[in-house]
Amino acid sequence: MKKHNLPLAIVLYTGLVLWALIAALPILWTAIISFRHYVDAFSTPVRWIAPFTFDNYRELWIGKEFYRNFLNTALVTACTVTISLVVGCLAGYGLSRYRGVSGFWLLILALLFRAVPQSSLLPAFYTVFDALGIRNTYLTLIFVLVATNQPFTIWMLRSFFVNIPNELDEAALVDGCTRFQAFYRVIMPVMWPGIVTTGLFSFLLAYNDFLFSSSLINADKMTMPAAIANVISTESTSLLMQGVAGAVSITLPLIALVLVFQKQIVGGLTQGAVKG
Repeated sequence: MKKHNLPLAIVLYTGLVLWALIAALPILWTAIISFRHYVDAFSTPVRWIAPFTFDNYRELWIGKEFYRNFLNTALVTACTVTISLVVGCLAGYGLSRYRGVSGFWLLILALLFRAVPQSSLLPAFYTVFDALGIRNTYLTLIFVLVATNQPFTIWMLRSFFVNIPNELDEAALVDGCTRFQAFYRVIMPVMWPGIVTTGLFSFLLAYNDFLFSSSLINADKMTMPAAIANVISTESTSLLMQGVAGAVSITLPLIALVLVFQKQIVGGLTQGAVKG
């Protein structure tokens, strides 16, 4: 680094550190007060040192059986991500190699559907599923999440496939592969970082869903975001603290996921640099 750029770098890094601290402060403080009683967590003035307790987590996970909401979320999210990636990879690859006008209009149609507010789609989903008698099912919620998030997945995966040279497909075909064999033996290994990145975004969209989970599913099949919102909205102080513990519980898997796949995410975000 040149000497005349050193002061600027110091200012930039200092600003970045300050921004990170400010952004992380609400999360850190929520984690701290989740181990406190209500009187200590919301006291005025603020009590920086207070008794430590696991009561909030114990009452939430065992007393309120929050583990059931966790399992519901895991099932719905895993199925949504799997279906979205399978359909998105096939559709994204096909659209990236197709040069016809209809492919362009399919992408525009998908984008328009994704741009429609979810709240405007909810009455139609609710009415149809309720009339069919399938409203309170995991399959219903998975179908809705896949339908609303699939356009985003297709667009994102197509952008990754476009950056992979057509010469790879042609070389595989020359070596005797079928079109599908060229897809999963040659293209998919190159696309792995992009798939992980797209899968992470699809995971976040399904994992953090509140509107559809709270409206289409009853309490026994409700996912964590909807269950936590119901707890926090109550006037009971004990339930409020359980909601705080739930907010921390739902955040930890996201942090762990990003840390585990950080290399693949960075690789996916920079995959546009792939050259033939």
